[in-house]
Amino acid sequence: MSKEAAGTIVSLWHYPVKSMLGEELNAADLSERGVVGDRAYALVDRADGKVGSAKNPRKWSALFDCRARFADSPRPGQQLPPVRMILPDGRLVTNDAPEVNDVLSALVGRPVTLASTASSPKLEEYWPDTDGLAHKDTVTDEAIALLAPGTFFDCAPIHLLTTATLDRLQELYPRGRFESRRYRPNLVVSPSPSGKGFVELNWIGRTLAVGPEVRLSIVGPCPRCVMTTLAQGDLPKDPGILQTAARHTPRITVEGFGELSANVGVYAKVMRGGRIRRGDPVALE
Repeated sequence: MSKEAAGTIVSLWHYPVKSMLGEELNAADLSERGVVGDRAYALVDRADGKVGSAKNPRKWSALFDCRARFADSPRPGQQLPPVRMILPDGRLVTNDAPEVNDVLSALVGRPVTLASTASSPKLEEYWPDTDGLAHKDTVTDEAIALLAPGTFFDCAPIHLLTTATLDRLQELYPRGRFESRRYRPNLVVSPSPSGKGFVELNWIGRTLAVGPEVRLSIVGPCPRCVMTTLAQGDLPKDPGILQTAARHTPRITVEGFGELSANVGVYAKVMRGGRIRRGDPVALE
């Protein structure tokens, strides 16, 4: 099968606990459920069963002040190592600590359980008053794990973003800081010299070869939400980040979802798993 060079992997990430800050990797193992260990856990509200997500920052903004990382590298087919969560005050708690649910409940101000599975998870999403979005200044209930049942992924196991998209957004809004961390991707690709603008949106419906083993099917765009505007680490709060995406990125119609806007990056599912590394070539098949 012929291949068309598409770029190089420049950054790899996983996020052991949904909506907590993640961990950059030199290499990662992929299975049909995505990067091994990614979104392995989430906080679940004991009152209504909804998954804690910074998509509704009015309730869950404290999660973005926490950082989660594994005590050791997770491996496919093996039990996950403990997850260490560093809280805003510097305290460290692990997922297997007896007090973990009490500590996290105190952090977010409501009774929660740190869970590894959910049967039919939902989350709340706050839509800011931004032109071009499907809703304005309201909170909606959203089903998650639509393409990966039993997981905590919003739509698909893999999220991919190119540096060309970040560069184009930066040109459109020079005051903003368009860094990949805002978008929580698994793979960041530096495209070939011919890849300009929102290049990965042109990959939808194609197969992407990553390194010698992994094959990804690019299934759709990633419509952005209020999370991209929130402060995290040294990145400031900036509503202009989402406004720029809503005004300038292509609108894409997806069957069953309608017309999607503010599309930054793409979702993918894993057709063939394996190990990928920073620096691996990426090609379209």
